[in-house]
Amino acid sequence: MAPIREGFARSKIRQTLLHFSCFYTQRDYNKSMNQKSNLHEYIGLGLYSLPEASRLLKASPRNLRRWMAGYDYRRGDDLHHVAALWEPDLPRTENHVEISFRDLIELRFVKAFLEKGIGLKAVRNCLEYANECIQSDRPFSSGRFRTDGRTIFLESLEAAKEPKLLDLKGKQYVFKQVVEQSFKDLDLEGDIVTRWRPYRGKSSIVVDPARSFGQPVAAASGVPTIVLAEAFYAEGSASAVAAMYEVDESVVRDAVRFHEELLAA
Repeated sequence: MAPIREGFARSKIRQTLLHFSCFYTQRDYNKSMNQKSNLHEYIGLGLYSLPEASRLLKASPRNLRRWMAGYDYRRGDDLHHVAALWEPDLPRTENHVEISFRDLIELRFVKAFLEKGIGLKAVRNCLEYANECIQSDRPFSSGRFRTDGRTIFLESLEAAKEPKLLDLKGKQYVFKQVVEQSFKDLDLEGDIVTRWRPYRGKSSIVVDPARSFGQPVAAASGVPTIVLAEAFYAEGSASAVAAMYEVDESVVRDAVRFHEELLAA
């Protein structure tokens, strides 16, 4: 393993790793769920705070909050409310928002479309159109949107009168780019996204809501990547950590690089 890049202060890395460790500790999970006793209801959904989701998606926490909780703005003397793009799977407690794996994957598509210059109004229209046509409350991440969503997407842009994408070829190209790029590191079973391979699409690391409440884990062993990365910083040896947790040394290296990239984003 090459030395950690200059600018990555060890204390800052450890602080970030400790933050990510709340993905897998039962104590912190209980706390984030407001000490709910019916935790079994959330197994298989995945659980992410907005700061955790923002790191995984490399997105602004403020934007995620606006998309998932809505926001108010004032124009003159009038106060206006903009609703959330959809209702999160997990109930909000006061001003605290937790999102599920389904929410997380859908947000990946929202972010990707916006990065291609498509306005939020068009994205909202597309969600509404797709919801009706595909009969899914998370339409972007469905298998049907991958294969049949082009028409929905184009009609949504027309309805929103998107000024940046006036020609048909340009619209089709944006849709193809976003969908192909977004689905290449997702695993589907039937019509449903079941796993995300967040580290460069490699199969060594997965985010799977059925494992460790959706925290990133080594795919073969299920060891949280945060555990492997922290162990590497403590031991200073990928081979030692690989032997300790009975994983391939390449998996340890991937886990360390994965968390370095999360920190650098």
